[in-house]
Amino acid sequence: MEEPIPVNKIVNPRRSISRSPTHGIKISLDNRERSSSRRVTEKDIKQAIIFSACLNKLTLSQDEATEYTHLILEELQIGQGLVKTNSSLQLSGITKGQLKDLQPTCWPAPMPTKNIQCLMLAAIVFFHAHWRRIWVVVLWLAACAALFTWKFMQYRQWLAFEVMGYCLSTAKGATETLKLNMAIVLLPICRNIITWLRRSRIINYFVPFNDTINFHKLVAAGIVIGIILHGGIHLSCDFPRIAMADKIIFGRTIANDFGNHQPSYLEIVASTEGTTGIAMVVLMLIAFLLASRPSRRNPGSLPPLVRRFAGFNAFWYSHHVFIAVYVLLIVHSMFLFLAKDVTEKTTWMYVAIPVLVYLGERMFRIIRSMVYDGKILDATTYPGKIHALKMTKPTGFQYQSGMYVFVQCSQVSKFEWHPFSLTSSPGDDHLSIHLRSLGDWSDHVYDVFHEALLSSSSNLPKISIDGPYCAASQDHSKYENILLIGLGIRATPFISVLKDIANDLHKGNNSNRANGLRKAYFYWVTREQGPFEWFRDKMKEVSALDSRQGVIEMYNYLTSVYQEGDKRSMLIGAVQALHFARHGNDIISKTLVLTQFSRPNWPRVFHGLARKHVGERIGQIIWEDSWKGSVIK
Repeated sequence: MEEPIPVNKIVNPRRSISRSPTHGIKISLDNRERSSSRRVTEKDIKQAIIFSACLNKLTLSQDEATEYTHLILEELQIGQGLVKTNSSLQLSGITKGQLKDLQPTCWPAPMPTKNIQCLMLAAIVFFHAHWRRIWVVVLWLAACAALFTWKFMQYRQWLAFEVMGYCLSTAKGATETLKLNMAIVLLPICRNIITWLRRSRIINYFVPFNDTINFHKLVAAGIVIGIILHGGIHLSCDFPRIAMADKIIFGRTIANDFGNHQPSYLEIVASTEGTTGIAMVVLMLIAFLLASRPSRRNPGSLPPLVRRFAGFNAFWYSHHVFIAVYVLLIVHSMFLFLAKDVTEKTTWMYVAIPVLVYLGERMFRIIRSMVYDGKILDATTYPGKIHALKMTKPTGFQYQSGMYVFVQCSQVSKFEWHPFSLTSSPGDDHLSIHLRSLGDWSDHVYDVFHEALLSSSSNLPKISIDGPYCAASQDHSKYENILLIGLGIRATPFISVLKDIANDLHKGNNSNRANGLRKAYFYWVTREQGPFEWFRDKMKEVSALDSRQGVIEMYNYLTSVYQEGDKRSMLIGAVQALHFARHGNDIISKTLVLTQFSRPNWPRVFHGLARKHVGERIGQIIWEDSWKGSVIK
């Protein structure tokens, strides 16, 4: 007579826990049997599997449910309606020793004994991770403060100070910071210049190129503050003081600057200086509001009246009013009240070079996009309104894994360009990108391609590309060990990185890297099962190429499934463990990478990797947006 298998002898391969898949099956089926007066049948097991999958937001076909039912029936011995455990199917091949390859060994981090030590350690870690950002921001703040102070002290010596006082000095100090910020706000968005500068290891070491957009936003915030100080003080303090000044004091100080005529408040506002200044403020206010995150990313959260004017299209078009802003800025600077000497009208000196650089950048993009014709070779639609595009690789198109390109679909819009990470590796003879429908433009693109695929038309919409451009993920080549963290569709750049690494390992080119890659860890966290289907083929290809070297370790995390110990996920977890033990294939991702039903315990993961790679460099790349990320060493 066969004895039941002891529960504590079978290990769930999904986690290092001394619980068996059979244990989960027994609990799930026992609960179902107690809720009904009849015995559990094969049909009941199948329905329980389907119900468990539905409860955990998993997609499961009838064929898969039947397969998993037979898998359970092979594990369990059904006789006279009684469920007994079959010892002949003991999963003895899965041991805790073999689980070391499935998850990094982690130890609980030792807590500092004193708060001072904890604060010092946190400060050191923070500075080590952000020192590039810190010195750039400090330099920018110092430049703004120096210019403000210089102009503030200069205008204290002017005769106009007797009329307007410190209002004049403050407004003019803010003017000088505005000139600087209006000049440098263009530089972080010169993508080709940044991509070219990033090739220099020295410059790349000191300059945080991964934060160019954040710096652009920071400078824009500085412009807003400068506008409030400059324009607000002029309108509320300087102009009223000029209009209400004593005629004697006005006559001996600034009368010559106004043609010996003391203007009224409305006359000053209606002047060239006043009207151009107000027009600039209005245009920049529109651009700023439409560029805010709620308007650009989540217009549905806005009031109905505002919602129709929001969205990425509104952001894109409104941001191009800067052309009119710079024209008005030059006109405004040439008709200043108190500055008659040309040498005092220095605005053009600040903005001339940045504007010329940016214009050259835009012209280069236009010409290159006309040369790089992305002919569509194949288009595939995935769940979640995702479509993958496979395009011809233009002649001379060279890039590194992790870079991104801008894409235009002329059938949707002839002016809009949107960034997408390349999911192909540099060694491929084609380019591939994955587009997810997340906004008005991407919705239209998805509909256009979907209709073309349904009609079986060979004439797919034309796609133009511009790039490639640098991104944080391409810095993986600088490190001996890398940790890649992606969320949902944000894993796209890492697919290219992993495939590039696998290709190098397969060809024996790993020594060509800067330091020789030793280990790559990829953590992919998603809330839905669908994303695993998007890159299933590429992940299988990476696993096959890296099967011998074992350099790449991939971990999938699905957060829609109830965590371990919850009865609602116990049956589906047991089925997953049985299937992986029997076939070596995960039922969730359909790959060799086992999906875990939880969120990563990041403190344990980080500490475990640090203990595992003592004295070695680990580059941590976290993808924060669809085309930008951050790197922490």
